[in-house]
Amino acid sequence: MAVLLYVLLGYALGSIPFGVVFAKVFGLGDLRKQGSGNIGATNVLRTGNRTAALLTMLCDIFKGFIPVFLYIKTVPDAGASSWGSVAVALACLLGHVFPVWSRFKGGKGVATAAGAYLALDPATLAVGMSLWLGTLVILKLSSLAAMVGLSGVILWVGAHAVMGKASAALVTFTVFVAVLLITTHRANIQRLLAKKEGKVHV
Repeated sequence: MAVLLYVLLGYALGSIPFGVVFAKVFGLGDLRKQGSGNIGATNVLRTGNRTAALLTMLCDIFKGFIPVFLYIKTVPDAGASSWGSVAVALACLLGHVFPVWSRFKGGKGVATAAGAYLALDPATLAVGMSLWLGTLVILKLSSLAAMVGLSGVILWVGAHAVMGKASAALVTFTVFVAVLLITTHRANIQRLLAKKEGKVHV
């Protein structure tokens, strides 16, 4: 029962469109009709408002972190490597990408996945975030940075799985994240291959 309640909490919190909220708060208009039409921090950044973009990213991270963290801390015998923790993390991510009150059209999931990893395995997050930030600063391609960061996470978790240091639950979550993020970035990947992907200025 506790897992179900936290899964519902995770989905509900994950589905809050913070990009849309901050776009309205800062008077940036309807985010879904600007730039890529996405509700994530990158598209908020395209409006030129870095504060709104930063707030969007932080809130998207924390909505992936808070339900998982609370589940681990409040449910007896629930650890960061448990299947219950991963189920809550998946719910947060699915809520962000497929929010029920936005006709299942949400964000791409990078920041929310990062928040989930922050609760599940901070070391994995550190690897992914370092690669993501370095790529973003140097090349200014948000989607490429996301894919490079994801690749680092996959290699890190995979290596630890081979050494018997990563739980089956974390490996499963990482596989799910990889499939989902590649799917949500498929149009970006096509533009990257065609050298038509737009840059962002951080």
